Amino acid sequence: MQYKFTTLRKEWTGFKVCAECYEPKHPQLEPKRNVSDSIALRDPRPDGVFVLDVYAQAPGDSAFTSVGMQPAPVSKDIVGDGQIGSVVVVIT
Repeated sequence: MQYKFTTLRKEWTGFKVCAECYEPKHPQLEPKRNVSDSIALRDPRPDGVFVLDVYAQAPGDSAFTSVGMQPAPVSKDIVGDGQIGSVVVVIT
Protein backbone atom coordinates (compact mmCIF):
# COMPACT_ATOMS: atom_id res chain seq x y z
CA MET A 1 0.00 0.00 0.00
CA GLN A 2 1.08 3.53 -0.60
CA TYR A 3 0.61 6.40 1.84
CA LYS A 4 1.52 10.04 1.75
CA PHE A 5 4.69 10.72 3.69
CA THR A 6 2.98 13.40 5.77
CA THR A 7 0.36 10.90 7.06
CA LEU A 8 2.92 8.38 8.37
CA ARG A 9 3.86 8.27 12.04
CA LYS A 10 7.29 7.36 13.37
CA GLU A 11 7.20 4.33 15.65
CA TRP A 12 9.57 3.72 18.60
CA THR A 13 11.45 1.20 16.41
CA GLY A 14 12.30 3.98 13.97
CA PHE A 15 9.95 2.84 11.19
CA LYS A 16 7.42 5.16 9.55
CA VAL A 17 4.03 3.40 9.65
CA CYS A 18 0.42 4.17 8.81
CA ALA A 19 -2.10 5.13 11.49
CA GLU A 20 -3.59 1.59 11.61
CA CYS A 21 -0.19 -0.09 12.12
CA TYR A 22 1.15 2.37 14.73
CA GLU A 23 1.93 0.79 18.13
CA PRO A 24 3.25 2.85 21.04
CA LYS A 25 6.22 1.52 22.98
CA HIS A 26 5.18 -0.82 25.79
CA PRO A 27 6.07 0.47 29.32
CA GLN A 28 7.94 -2.76 30.17
CA LEU A 29 10.49 -1.93 27.48
CA GLU A 30 11.49 1.26 29.32
CA PRO A 31 14.54 1.02 31.59
CA LYS A 32 13.79 0.40 35.25
CA ARG A 33 14.02 3.55 37.31
CA ASN A 34 16.78 3.63 39.88
CA VAL A 35 15.43 3.14 43.39
CA SER A 36 18.21 3.19 45.95
CA ASP A 37 18.03 1.93 49.51
CA SER A 38 18.39 4.32 52.39
CA ILE A 39 21.87 4.65 53.88
CA ALA A 40 22.38 3.47 57.46
CA LEU A 41 24.27 5.55 59.99
CA ARG A 42 27.89 4.54 60.52
CA ASP A 43 27.99 4.72 64.34
CA PRO A 44 24.38 5.05 65.55
CA ARG A 45 25.22 4.79 69.25
CA PRO A 46 26.51 7.82 71.17
CA ASP A 47 30.04 7.67 72.54
CA GLY A 48 30.26 7.24 76.28
CA VAL A 49 30.98 4.96 79.20
CA PHE A 50 28.22 2.54 80.09
CA VAL A 51 27.96 0.34 83.17
CA LEU A 52 27.22 -3.31 82.51
CA ASP A 53 25.96 -5.42 85.40
CA VAL A 54 26.38 -9.17 85.06
CA TYR A 55 24.74 -11.46 87.58
CA ALA A 56 26.07 -14.96 88.17
CA GLN A 57 24.66 -17.73 90.30
CA ALA A 58 26.21 -20.69 92.01
CA PRO A 59 26.22 -23.98 90.09
CA GLY A 60 22.89 -25.71 90.51
CA ASP A 61 20.98 -22.48 91.17
CA SER A 62 18.86 -21.45 88.24
CA ALA A 63 16.27 -18.82 87.52
CA PHE A 64 14.34 -21.56 85.74
CA THR A 65 13.75 -23.74 88.81
CA SER A 66 10.61 -23.15 90.79
CA VAL A 67 8.80 -23.99 93.98
CA GLY A 68 5.24 -24.54 92.87
CA MET A 69 4.35 -21.57 90.66
CA GLN A 70 6.94 -19.24 92.27
CA PRO A 71 10.61 -19.03 91.21
CA ALA A 72 13.03 -20.77 93.55
CA PRO A 73 15.02 -18.44 95.81
CA VAL A 74 18.75 -18.15 95.18
CA SER A 75 20.62 -19.87 98.00
CA LYS A 76 23.68 -17.61 98.04
CA ASP A 77 25.03 -14.67 96.08
CA ILE A 78 28.29 -14.80 94.14
CA VAL A 79 30.22 -11.56 94.10
CA GLY A 80 32.78 -11.06 91.36
CA ASP A 81 34.93 -8.21 90.11
CA GLY A 82 36.56 -7.88 86.73
CA GLN A 83 37.76 -5.48 84.11
CA ILE A 84 37.59 -5.54 80.33
CA GLY A 85 39.72 -3.38 78.08
CA SER A 86 37.68 -3.10 74.91
CA VAL A 87 35.16 -5.35 73.27
CA VAL A 88 34.80 -5.54 69.49
CA VAL A 89 31.76 -7.17 67.94
CA VAL A 90 31.91 -7.93 64.21
CA ILE A 91 28.76 -9.02 62.42
CA THR A 92 29.23 -10.27 58.88
